[in-house]
Amino acid sequence: MNIRSLTRGDGVVIGAAVVLFIASFLDLFGFDCPAGLNCSSYNAPNAWDALGVLMSVFLAGIIGAALVVVGRSMPSRKVVGLDLGQFGAAFCVFALWTALWTTIDASDAGAGMILGLLATLALAGGAIATPLVPALKAPLAGAPRPQAVQSPYGGQPQPGQGYGYPGAQQQPYGAQPGQPQPYGAQPQTGHPQPGQPEPQQAQPAPAAGAPAGDFTPFWFAVPVARPLYGEDGSPSPIAELAPGTWYLAVEQRGPGLIAQTQDGRRGVLQDTTGIQRG
Repeated sequence: MNIRSLTRGDGVVIGAAVVLFIASFLDLFGFDCPAGLNCSSYNAPNAWDALGVLMSVFLAGIIGAALVVVGRSMPSRKVVGLDLGQFGAAFCVFALWTALWTTIDASDAGAGMILGLLATLALAGGAIATPLVPALKAPLAGAPRPQAVQSPYGGQPQPGQGYGYPGAQQQPYGAQPGQPQPYGAQPQTGHPQPGQPEPQQAQPAPAAGAPAGDFTPFWFAVPVARPLYGEDGSPSPIAELAPGTWYLAVEQRGPGLIAQTQDGRRGVLQDTTGIQRG
């Protein structure tokens, strides 16, 4: 899984799951030793001593957190018709509901139960609020700096070339851009000299829908989360491009782009409006 695809909300969910795992080793309930009894050998039970609380609160919350994080990195995976993220959010809410009533029902809740209730509260809140709150949808790690993309002939791409930009006019062999033509060279514009052939007209620059051979790969980022569809034309997305992460455009297909994610998956980005080029 690419860590740069994680959001701040995913970080909240992961942190809450870690706290929930730690709380499972702490005391679930307090114990007051009666006067006159030796209670030094008594150990208060933790979650691993109570199977019902362990499965319905602690392990349910940890499993829900794992499904939420995996589901957002693989949006096309479904369980009984639900996305993995939705299925995991249901687990988190169930863990919170069980922890709440277990804590209320306990006469003397211990540190493990109280910390578990707080962890499941943060877990369910992060799982539900991340798609709705813009601050939680921001990337957890900073976007990487775009690397230089090699041209097909080993050179560096020039600024402004690539997607949707007409290529520069070809210079004569041996001439440098911006330098005057040598004495005796044929003029590039104007009327031909007597006895000389008519100069060829400059070819029009390729349009945005140019063939793949004239396409220059470039890095780009999307302004909002957008789905990436399979190259076979299937309607289900294979990934989701997250804002703040750089992706490589390797080919143009009609109005869309063939994009490659950082884990090597390729697909069609149909909506290219507002993308930021690196």
